[in-house]
Amino acid sequence: MVSIVTGPHHHDVLVVGGGNAGISLAAKLRRDGCRDVAIVEPKDVHEYRPLLSYVAGGMATLDDLRRPQAEAMPRGVRWYRDAVTSIDPARSAVRLASGGELTYSDLAVCPGSQVDWDAVPGAQDAVRTGAASTNYLPEHAPATWEMLSALTSGTAVFAISDRHVPCAPVGLKPLFLAADHWRRTGVLDAITVELVVEADRLVDLDESDQELRAAAAEYGVRVRTATSVESVDGASRRVRLRTPDGPDEIRYDTLYLAPPHRAPGWLASSGLTSPESDGFLAVDPVTLQHRDHATVWGLGDAAEVDALPSGGALRKQVPVVAHNIAARRTGATMRHYDGYSVGPVTTSRTQLLLAEFDRQGRKEPTLRVPDLARPRRSLLVFDRYVEPQIYWRRLLRGKVS
Repeated sequence: MVSIVTGPHHHDVLVVGGGNAGISLAAKLRRDGCRDVAIVEPKDVHEYRPLLSYVAGGMATLDDLRRPQAEAMPRGVRWYRDAVTSIDPARSAVRLASGGELTYSDLAVCPGSQVDWDAVPGAQDAVRTGAASTNYLPEHAPATWEMLSALTSGTAVFAISDRHVPCAPVGLKPLFLAADHWRRTGVLDAITVELVVEADRLVDLDESDQELRAAAAEYGVRVRTATSVESVDGASRRVRLRTPDGPDEIRYDTLYLAPPHRAPGWLASSGLTSPESDGFLAVDPVTLQHRDHATVWGLGDAAEVDALPSGGALRKQVPVVAHNIAARRTGATMRHYDGYSVGPVTTSRTQLLLAEFDRQGRKEPTLRVPDLARPRRSLLVFDRYVEPQIYWRRLLRGKVS
């Protein structure tokens, strides 16, 4: 049900954000017996964002990942098609762009994050030239594949930030999908491929990191870790880097960016962040309860949980928040989130590995056998074709444990 706020409205649990986190949580709460759940979400189209990397690699289209938001909303959940402008936790109130106000008994904040173009001067202008692109904005994902597939010689630079990028290792997918394409079409030897990764590793699991480095070496990719993009000059097609050895510069023919992200500005202005949370929601990373406001909870990309933000992480976060909302009210023991996250990364157009780990970088596989941290054909089929169906039919229906 879509609602318009014409006066004060109160809800038992109010969810800010109608993406993966918000809808999965709302559906889980309904399944657990909460009768009064509402979601605030301005978009009328819901996107299964993990497929964006496949769009950038020529293995999916935007139509494959989009559905009307109304179809994604759980039954019995009230939907306010509006945007949040501020939260007053002292009054348990949420202010909306339409001018209305909602109050709550418990509030789950999961509005997602957004590309922070200001963090890399010149990057946004470079994307406008057509020689640079990103799949972290849906409208640019198709152009990313057009750019990469059209390259037959020159230098391709892939730059992966680790500043709050949703599932940053997935930014490697377009690289490996493009490199395999270039090899199949016989032009790989004419292309210099540079991979610039801001983190110390390609993924926070040793076994998978080694596999990805081996795959990069097979394609002749030069890998630079602990290296960040300081700025981009789109006119001269140059990327300025900060490396462990000092500044450097690369001229590119094509540039792929997994750019830094930031949380919505109204989080900080609502007093829900801290100096340590870098503008993101300041929650206890174990219970996901706000550090200062007991009725406020955070999950997903906008919450600082000391773990890699990813869609896979939500499979663990959603049940924790759903349980802990009820536990706070009854005095029951709260559940803990151990920082589980997952990075599904293709190593070719036919194989993919699944790196699953906790916040200490310890392996935390969903299945013990087979070893999913190594590339497999079956994993790519699962990630590309089966996982989206699980998302639409189970996760968005609250069927998480």
